Amino acid sequence: MDAKVIKGMLLGLATGDALGVPVEFESRYILKNDPVMNMRSYGSWNQPAGTWSDDTSLTIAAMDSIIRCKEIDYRDIMGNFWKWYDRGAFTATGERFDVGNTTRSAIVRFSRKLLSPVKCGATEKNSNGNGSLMRILPATLYLFGKRGKIGEDELKVIHEFSALTHGHIISKMACGIYSLITAQILNGKNISEAFALGMIEAKKFYGADSAFENFSRLCDENFAAIPEEKISASGYVVDTLEAALWCLLNSNSYRLLAIKAVNLGEDTDTVGAVAGGLAGIYYGAESIPAEWLATLKRRDYLEKLSEDFAAVL
Repeated sequence: MDAKVIKGMLLGLATGDALGVPVEFESRYILKNDPVMNMRSYGSWNQPAGTWSDDTSLTIAAMDSIIRCKEIDYRDIMGNFWKWYDRGAFTATGERFDVGNTTRSAIVRFSRKLLSPVKCGATEKNSNGNGSLMRILPATLYLFGKRGKIGEDELKVIHEFSALTHGHIISKMACGIYSLITAQILNGKNISEAFALGMIEAKKFYGADSAFENFSRLCDENFAAIPEEKISASGYVVDTLEAALWCLLNSNSYRLLAIKAVNLGEDTDTVGAVAGGLAGIYYGAESIPAEWLATLKRRDYLEKLSEDFAAVL
């Protein structure tokens, strides 16, 4: 796989994340009156402009492990997650400032050697935050790069990758749907085609499971036409997936996608990251506004990591 694809993914994800960090938890109403149009400083987490959060940190922690191990090694990946949680590794500034409760609990369970890595993620229905969706792309791109597809066997790995922190079937399905759509983009389809074909594949793999009903709106051929006020950008994984895909379907550039995603409010950094990763793959890193990239923390590190990751595919 071309390093440009990986670079687009990672810079797209990190930029969307960093745009959203200063306004995380802000309401859509407030952002309508003061929309995010460029990188901001401080705000919700009191961080300098261009600082990315746990979304990017856990993505690059996974990438670092795959680069070193030249495979998906769940124990090593969880070891990297622990380094991030305990020591601030893989962060933008050396400081870890954001972690979801479900992710934290899974990492702590791993550190105490209570369970195997793929059993660490919570399986309760109320544990379906977006913490595995936001860091699933390294697994998706690795599997597609090695096997040229995301099929039944690859989805099993995607589900295990999710279960490191989020083990409920809804979280696993969300990661699977996102990966199936990503695969269609990697196959050269345009956004609308990739979404439609990805959802056809999702119905094939998941349609017989009652949990798939949670994704019924994505199965509607008129999903893209849903008005913005009907789109939630909460931390619930289904909401995050819907919001990211809705933004992707309703924009025609990385800039417009990222602005639309962040200004939905609520979980701004994660919706920005999930949408931004796909937009970065589709539009390319060169589509990301130069002034945003100039502000992005540790850009050189992210670009080098992208090249190293591409080399193992």
